[in-house]
Amino acid sequence: MKIERFEDLHCWQEARKLVNLVYQAIRESKDFQKDIRLCGQITGAAVSSMSNIAEGFARRSNNEFIQYLFISKSSATEVQSEAYVALDQKYITKEPSHQIYEQAEKVSKLDSGLITYLLQNQKTSKPNKPKKLNKLKKHKI
Repeated sequence: MKIERFEDLHCWQEARKLVNLVYQAIRESKDFQKDIRLCGQITGAAVSSMSNIAEGFARRSNNEFIQYLFISKSSATEVQSEAYVALDQKYITKEPSHQIYEQAEKVSKLDSGLITYLLQNQKTSKPNKPKKLNKLKKHKI
């Protein structure tokens, strides 16, 4: 199956799950909701991770896509750090914190896998003939 839209990317699908976990944790904690700054930071980072995958895909250039995937990966790591803040402030319990952390880790690893794939693809491409991203076969990246 060809990857024709950003929604076809496994890393984007998992980043979407991360966004939903973050919003769910906030919805379930009145104290978390009151910390406007932390809510903004963690939701912003989660949405950034998801959005940068989509934006990078739209660029249709491996180099630019890789750059956006690195931003997505960094944003997922930011979510992990902010989940610790929410846990330490007792806005969330260990279980939702762990779920958010692990989902962010999954997104980061999928981003890394796609970055590696794209870099290897560049090395095997003929000079002056870039491969199109939509020719990627769908696999777990």
